[in-house]
Amino acid sequence: MEEIIQEKISADHLLYVSLKYTKTCDVIMNLLLRWRKMIEMCIIYMLKDAKKKGKIKEVPDNAIGRINEAKILFKKDKNALDTLDLFMMLRKIEGLETERIGEFRKNVTLKVIFRGKEININLEKLKEYAEMLENFVDMVRETLGKNE
Repeated sequence: MEEIIQEKISADHLLYVSLKYTKTCDVIMNLLLRWRKMIEMCIIYMLKDAKKKGKIKEVPDNAIGRINEAKILFKKDKNALDTLDLFMMLRKIEGLETERIGEFRKNVTLKVIFRGKEININLEKLKEYAEMLENFVDMVRETLGKNE
């Protein structure tokens, strides 16, 4: 859990401090990569916990297998499912078609084409993602905290 919290602290710093002063798509990309790592750690820890409790047989080695297991595990939690959908995009973010809009300005936006849809990742969208991830990490912390 400590690793997850450290990633979250770093990501929050990128969102609330670095992005505020630099307003570049590179900072947005670094933030998205931090979130990707944080979500992946959460998924792995949750699956290991589920295995320990006997809810699943094995923790898959590949990311898609882990995502599918996690979707089954979290099927009743809409926020967790939304987070897994975000994670699907973040896994491929570096290879996706992107366009930088309004860098160094208040309305800096990273336009991403994912699954044929255009996603404009701006400050509003990042705050939306941050809130969703905050809730997800809280859920993970609560679940893993029950074991200690």
